[in-house]
Amino acid sequence: MADEDDEGGFGGLYEDGHWVWDEETEGLVFVSDLPPKQVEIIQIPTKAPTGTIDFRDDVDLIEQIRFRRRYQRKLKPGQADVITVQDVKDIALFTAPVNILSPVLINMLHLPTTERFIRALVLCCQYYLQIANEMADRIIKLESKVRTPQCEIVESEFRDNLSDLRLLVAKEYSTMLIGGGDTKKFHHMGPQKKRRSLSDKDARFFETLLRMCVQIVWLALGRKAFNQIELEVNRMFKSEIFNAVEHTLKTGYISKMVKEERQVLLGKCVRQDKKLNTRSPLMNEVFCHRQIDYRMMGLGVIKCQQYVVCCNENSVNPRILYMLQAVAGPEEKLSELGIVLGIIGMPRNVFDTMLRPLPTGGDTTKSRASVSTQSYGSNKSAVSAGSRKSQLFLPTLYPNIVLPAKESELTYFPSQFSDETEVIRPCSETQRRRWQNRLQRLLHPH
Repeated sequence: MADEDDEGGFGGLYEDGHWVWDEETEGLVFVSDLPPKQVEIIQIPTKAPTGTIDFRDDVDLIEQIRFRRRYQRKLKPGQADVITVQDVKDIALFTAPVNILSPVLINMLHLPTTERFIRALVLCCQYYLQIANEMADRIIKLESKVRTPQCEIVESEFRDNLSDLRLLVAKEYSTMLIGGGDTKKFHHMGPQKKRRSLSDKDARFFETLLRMCVQIVWLALGRKAFNQIELEVNRMFKSEIFNAVEHTLKTGYISKMVKEERQVLLGKCVRQDKKLNTRSPLMNEVFCHRQIDYRMMGLGVIKCQQYVVCCNENSVNPRILYMLQAVAGPEEKLSELGIVLGIIGMPRNVFDTMLRPLPTGGDTTKSRASVSTQSYGSNKSAVSAGSRKSQLFLPTLYPNIVLPAKESELTYFPSQFSDETEVIRPCSETQRRRWQNRLQRLLHPH
């Protein structure tokens, strides 16, 4: 297999040397004239770094050829050639600094729960950027218009949609926290939850996993709005008080939002409490006093009643079905069903090896602009309409998300919950082994 080859090997095998006759083997032996290479041993710190972690995004052509030969996912006969979550994870792992990689991290990224978590996070961040842009446009227009009751209805729908998508992320995140399902062996107190808590190790592993997920989301969304994604993801998981990215960049983006924008983008489940009692906004979504469709809590894991009886006929609930396919459905069917998940599900032949869109003579703007000199808020007194519009990133690779509307009637709890499980889509064991083998070769070159 190509995975068993060494990392080099693009030059001629018998260059820069000469042949001599070996009396012992009674045959010709090639002797290199080059001095022996100095083997660089990569020093891995005992603790993973928790500060700024930079991924390589300037992979040269030789590295891309190496990636395509050894680590890119190979298509099976009859398989559709579309971008999958695994493809995006492969790019993130290939460009990640070696000192944050570990066998545990690679194994964690190749779990069905983690894959659903990543897909839910991509969906949530994409819709967040979309609504942030929409609200920025609405705030500009309201400078010369009067708010009407229809504004409240539209913004309430935006807020509820964002809350539901955050709930999908929180569902998988909660499973990871309690060590449920396939994440059992990764719990900080062990699979049986009986040993002493490895809280420091778990905290550092969480930071590394979160940074890796931010990179995956950024790649899946076409390398757009990196800082805005990182700010929102850290806010969702750590709250405003413990948002280390905001403490570093000091954008003040939340304080610059107007009231209506803050209500839509942050939701109504934000709890203001003492610093030590601060709870993650994701957990606030789970325990929020609002109407939550219980069927969302088991999407991709438990088979729930995805059909509602209407006029003695079974009709599909489009909202639940949309979320189910987005989080746990096969990627090759996303486009067919009209489900948008960044570049996931798009044809792979319109992207290069590093999942950049092939040039069409269009946009050449820098995709990772810093928000340290930009404002993502809605301070309409200080920001003009033209500059405000240019601050947000409009997705051009894929259409906007259009979530089906909620049911007009409340969905009540059934007399009993289903214990029938969904068919869990496994992650690629081949890719997991490839990345484990690569990590071992980098850590132990001899």
